[in-house]
Amino acid sequence: MSVASDVSVAGARTAAGLRKGRSGYQARMANPFGHVDVRVTSMEDAQPFYDVLLSELDFTGEPPGGDWLVWDAKGELPSAAYFAITEDPDHTPNANRIAFWAADRETVDRVASLMRSVGATITSGPKEYPEYSDMYYAVYFDDPCGNKLEVVFRTV
Repeated sequence: MSVASDVSVAGARTAAGLRKGRSGYQARMANPFGHVDVRVTSMEDAQPFYDVLLSELDFTGEPPGGDWLVWDAKGELPSAAYFAITEDPDHTPNANRIAFWAADRETVDRVASLMRSVGATITSGPKEYPEYSDMYYAVYFDDPCGNKLEVVFRTV
């Protein structure tokens, strides 16, 4: 195969949504995360909070089972992510933050209002953050166990 045909094949693969991985060409996923596991100090406090937050962001909760509560994003596995919590009474929250995409500014505002109504600590926003990009609109808040979260609408 010539260099020119190698380039055209690579271009066709890229256009088709394929990328070169260790095991050859693989489909490019819209979401590169398989799942997010979060520790909470109290499942009793955290479950109602995450039920409200994640249902507003179009995640669907699964029936409780075992030590984990799981909410699935829309889509099919393996490209659809899921979010899970488990209780760890010794968990100490830190500066890590999980950010969720919002479809628009109204969703950010709605989530902020809902989070206030369930007792979340709003640490900033909702407002524009021009220091991040021309259109970065977000709300920052803590879950009942002190984990840091964000819901963001961003166009650039």
